[in-house]
Amino acid sequence: MKSPESIYISSIGCYVPKKIVTNDDLAQTVDTSDEWIHSHTGIRERRIADTEEECSDLAVKAVLDLFAKDAGHKEGIDGIVVATATADHYGFPSTACIVAEKLGIKGAAALDIGAGCTGFIYALEVARAMILSGSMTKALVIGAEKLSNVVNWKDRNTCVLFGDGAGCVLLEKTEERKGIIDSTLHAEGSGSLALAITKESRTITMEGRAVYNFAVRAIGDTVLELLRRNDLSIDKIKWIVPHQANKRIINACSKRYGFKAETFYMNIDRYANTSAASIPIALAEMEEKSLLKAGQYILFVGFGAGLTYGGTLIQW
Repeated sequence: MKSPESIYISSIGCYVPKKIVTNDDLAQTVDTSDEWIHSHTGIRERRIADTEEECSDLAVKAVLDLFAKDAGHKEGIDGIVVATATADHYGFPSTACIVAEKLGIKGAAALDIGAGCTGFIYALEVARAMILSGSMTKALVIGAEKLSNVVNWKDRNTCVLFGDGAGCVLLEKTEERKGIIDSTLHAEGSGSLALAITKESRTITMEGRAVYNFAVRAIGDTVLELLRRNDLSIDKIKWIVPHQANKRIINACSKRYGFKAETFYMNIDRYANTSAASIPIALAEMEEKSLLKAGQYILFVGFGAGLTYGGTLIQW
């Protein structure tokens, strides 16, 4: 949906746990190896939260990182939208409500979004729409996951893929002609069982080939849709920031659709797949490296359980 007003990202924060689990570490408990994992996924290591750290704790620490850059950012926040598949509690209260309580933010609208690895894209659009409608004026959008809670550590096909972490952005209105330009959200419910947390085991199950084929197509089609709708060519896009799921997916998409591989920002080697947290974690890292420049066109692309997918076009 195209926006008549400008909503922009005014600040970014992230948090990843201190504990690093390498591929060699996993090879001590399941039949795998660093060479196999890296060649098939691009992953070298992942961060794993402490037992006592909840998903909401990861989210709070990401927001505190954002506030550390400017304490004034906390003033006036009246919306919190959290994208997560690994909430502290199955049901109520929502992670967003817990985050609001832990941060001492009173009276803000607070809700969770469950759209799997596309969750941050969905949450970004929900918050933007609520700001445009007047329901919010200044909103935290958070992607936070403690996937180590829902990984079957005996399944070598899935346990090597995931990590824990959180990232967030602050959305505000601006009078300048920049910020979020357009977004698109989709779902293919017929493939919902291809990637799921099952009721029986409460762990992640995945049909690898089906998810791979879906992801390659979803990324490419989302990029092309946003380019077409906004009369842009791919050479105008400085960065594509994809959900960090698998480097081979990105390479296959780049080859199939003719996108330059260097346009995609990847950090999966160090954090693995952090689901809804992966895009904001990548953004925080890009900001730290001074890669985000005023005027750049940037695309966020998410895809994952649901099967959901979508994207956001931003002028920085």
